[in-house]
Amino acid sequence: MALIEVPSEYGYVIITGFVSTVLTGYLGFKTGAYRKKANVPYPYMYATKEEAEKDRNKLIFNCYQRAHQNTLENYPQFLLTLMVGGLKHPIISSVGGGIWILGRLFYAWGYYTGEPSKRSRGFFSYIGVLALAGTTISTAISLLKQ
Repeated sequence: MALIEVPSEYGYVIITGFVSTVLTGYLGFKTGAYRKKANVPYPYMYATKEEAEKDRNKLIFNCYQRAHQNTLENYPQFLLTLMVGGLKHPIISSVGGGIWILGRLFYAWGYYTGEPSKRSRGFFSYIGVLALAGTTISTAISLLKQ
C-alpha cells in the first residue's frame, strides 16, 4: 500500500486551516457581543420573530447568529476538502481556502446589516469551494491509481 508523499508546501494548508479557526472565533465573538447588546439570554439561539419585529437589535442579533451558524454548518466540508485536496495541491487548496475565508467574512458583514439579501456579497466564496472540490477529487483519483 503506497501513501501519498506530503509536499513541504503543505504548511500553507495548515496556515489556511489555522486562519479559518480565527474566522470562526471572530464570528463567534461578534455574535456573543451582539447577543449581549440585544439582550437575548442563553440558552436561546435566536430572538423570536415577534421580538425581532419589535426590536431592531434583536433582528440584527438574529442576522449575526445566522451568519455564524451557517459558517459552522459548512465548516466540516471546508476542513475536509482543504486538508485532503492540499495533500496533492497545497498551493491551490490554500488559495481556494483563502477565497472561502474571505467570502465568509463578506457574507457575514453583509448579513450584519440586518438585510439578509446582502449576505450575497460573499457569494464569491463558492470559487474557493469549487477549487477545493477539484483538488480533493484530484487527490482521491491519484490515490486510487496507486
